Amino acid sequence: MTRPLEVRDLGRRPYAEALELQRELRRRRAERELDHDVLLLTEHPPVVTLGRGTRTTSLPYPAALLERRGAEVFEVERGGDVTFHGPGQLVGYPIVDLTGHRRDLHWYLRRLGRKIASIGIHVKQWVTLHGFALNVTTDLSWFDLIVPCGIEQVVMTSLAEELLREDHPALEREARQAVMEAFAEVFGYELVVPAPTP
Repeated sequence: MTRPLEVRDLGRRPYAEALELQRELRRRRAERELDHDVLLLTEHPPVVTLGRGTRTTSLPYPAALLERRGAEVFEVERGGDVTFHGPGQLVGYPIVDLTGHRRDLHWYLRRLGRKIASIGIHVKQWVTLHGFALNVTTDLSWFDLIVPCGIEQVVMTSLAEELLREDHPALEREARQAVMEAFAEVFGYELVVPAPTP
């Protein structure tokens, strides 16, 4: 049996605004005010987020320097270490009630996982928030300012680099469509895509 998945394409949104929306949708889903799961797709202006597992060695430069370079810095409730979000990166925030699937975080993470994407989630009352980030056409030099995911000497890449693609707008559209379809297939959803949010 398939269930509906509402996909909201937010375009480029400030991190704080998307975080507030996630938390509100998670609350509404947990309290059954919202009767279906939601996948938020967005990209952010430059921002560095610090998960619960962030080590001091993962942030070699002070937050003030990052902010002077144009990146906001947020401490958030998701698992994992430090990561960067910015233009050209597709970020997905699934608001999924796991009681409708399996009450098993390892199962969810295995299904969510993609080798080229970064993942960091939080679950409260079995409803998920935060999610994944896929570098599509991202300026990878931003990652030089952090130790991504706390992994020393990791080399970040993007779809544009891996596929040797320079037609960035087309690649970004294709990536969004592929992510929506793959997410729906993996979790057994029927996609419901309203008009883009203004």
